[in-house]
Amino acid sequence: MFRPMRRRRYGFASPWREMERFQREINQLLGETFDESRPGYAPGFPAINVWANQDGAVVTAELPGVNPEDIDITIVGQTLTISGSREPEDLGEDVKLHRQERGFGKFARSFELPFLIDDAKVEAMFEKGVLHLSLPRAEADKPRKITVKTA
Repeated sequence: MFRPMRRRRYGFASPWREMERFQREINQLLGETFDESRPGYAPGFPAINVWANQDGAVVTAELPGVNPEDIDITIVGQTLTISGSREPEDLGEDVKLHRQERGFGKFARSFELPFLIDDAKVEAMFEKGVLHLSLPRAEADKPRKITVKTA
C-alpha cells in the first residue's frame, strides 16, 4: 500500500534562527577566546601568509603597531609560534572612543609547517609593520634521490 510522505515541522521558526542558536552554543563552549564583543579583540591576529618549496618556507605576518622587541618567534619540531603584545593607543583623557576595530594586548599564532626547519639558519626581518621569516628546510628532511644499482 502506498502512503504519501508527510511533512513534519520541527518546532523552530526558521533554519536561520536554528543556526544562530547553534553559533551561540559554540561561542559558549569556546568561552571568551572568540568573543568579538570584547574590547581589543582581534580575530586571527596577526594575519599570516606562508609560502613553501623544496628548499624552505617564507612566512609573513602583519604586525602594525607592534615593536620588534615585543615579538617572540619559536619553532618546536614543525610548529611555528609567533607571539607578542601590542599596546593600546593613548590619545589622552578628553578623547572619547567612537569605534575600535584594531585589537591590542597579547597575541599568539601557532601552526604546523610542512617540514622540519633548520632553526640555526632562520632569518627574521621586520619592515613597515610586516615580519618576514625565512625558514630553510632541514637537510635531513629534504627529499633525496636514491639511485638504483643493477646487478
